[in-house]
Amino acid sequence: MNETVESPLPPAPGAEQYPSLALVNSSIALPGGHFVDFLGTPAGANDWLVGLGLAPLDAGMREMCAAQLRSLREQIRSLFDSRVAALPALPAALAAVNDALTRVPTAPLLQWDEKNGPYRAAPHPTTEIVDHALATLAADAADLLTSPAAERLTACGSPPCSRYLLRHGRRHWCSTRCGDRARAARAYARRTQPAGD
Repeated sequence: MNETVESPLPPAPGAEQYPSLALVNSSIALPGGHFVDFLGTPAGANDWLVGLGLAPLDAGMREMCAAQLRSLREQIRSLFDSRVAALPALPAALAAVNDALTRVPTAPLLQWDEKNGPYRAAPHPTTEIVDHALATLAADAADLLTSPAAERLTACGSPPCSRYLLRHGRRHWCSTRCGDRARAARAYARRTQPAGD
């Protein structure tokens, strides 16, 4: 039975444009130490990929496939962390993204049909769905990190939220809910600050 996990938050700004941003945000830290992980189960990973148009409904994800997606998510998160903090990227994160980029041929390969002869087609049989999804997400992360939009990449400024967004103006929150929580925390800190500080 497929259990669909509902998101407690709307997509972060930029996540609908950049699937790699949606991937990094597929695990959400919530107040009270709670987490939502859309890739936590094979069925959840399949549903998440279907939502992005990267897998058919009946892909039949296995735990190994979901684990590959979670691993790439953490490597791309590491690259986003490095970009936002203006620090060098971890070599393992670069290697993981480059490995995913090279898993799937980008050019249509020469195929041969005994009835009709040669033709060119990109191979995407069911057995390669996850490799194709990983390559697509890695390419999107590489595009985002090397685009002008990377200047707007930021982490949500409302702990414990761990999502990323593309900043618009001064907004540093991934959602209204996180912005409200950050403003409430600042107001509480001002009210509880001892006089004379």
